[in-house]
Amino acid sequence: MDENYFNEAKNLSESEKLLLAAQNSRLVPEHKANMLEIEAKKHWDLFYKRNEDRFFKDRHWTTREFTELLDKDFALKNVIIMEVGCGVGNFIFPLIEEGLDVFFIACDISPRAIDILKKNKYFDEKKINAFQIDITTEDIFNRLELNSVDIATLIFVLSAIHPDKFELAVKNIYKLLKPGGLVLFRDYGLYDMAQIRFKSGHKIAENFYMRQDGTRSYYFSIEHASRIFTNQGFKLMTCTYVHRRTVNKKENIDVPRIFVQAKFSKPGPDT
Repeated sequence: MDENYFNEAKNLSESEKLLLAAQNSRLVPEHKANMLEIEAKKHWDLFYKRNEDRFFKDRHWTTREFTELLDKDFALKNVIIMEVGCGVGNFIFPLIEEGLDVFFIACDISPRAIDILKKNKYFDEKKINAFQIDITTEDIFNRLELNSVDIATLIFVLSAIHPDKFELAVKNIYKLLKPGGLVLFRDYGLYDMAQIRFKSGHKIAENFYMRQDGTRSYYFSIEHASRIFTNQGFKLMTCTYVHRRTVNKKENIDVPRIFVQAKFSKPGPDT
């Protein structure tokens, strides 16, 4: 699938502006928004109960977009890669299939997702430490040492967290990374078609929405995504909008999508 990269947000058509404006006619009530936050783990657990490992496709694009994952010396360097919000392993297992020789840390807010991940034929507890955790809490430091991770990935994960907790999550990841460590980030971009299609009654706050199943999604500008990380001490390497089309000819689907893709580094002794 062709992907194009841009440094500016999409220009909205007049009809798209009207659709976004209509979302403000009825927001999610405050009490319901608060319950969605309290029950975030429950909603993701129910999501994986319904879908198991069938919903998200394996992410075979990651080595194309993040060439850092192609380093042939990872095994010699004893590299540790942490996937935050691992779900059922759609990022990790394709890398294992491709022969990437590293140690993986896989964590997710959903206990059910972790259970499904552990049943995958490629799961090996000698190679993968998988556990349930809320990355926005300090509980993570009971499981992992500070300055112990080489690469952390946030692939369509931060958007599922309440915006008030973005920087808490990123602060925790900063503490876990070794000096010179990397964050590989990809998430939903501002004015993605999914954002524009939300009806009234689904908007929680600016660029933050409730899905039908109770899970939530935030849509990032590149400026906001960059600021979240640099505010916590990260150095910005790249941050762009990715435009692509999701095409399924069999089902006559052709949907334009917008993502934000970025790389950040934790300053090391030489930076």
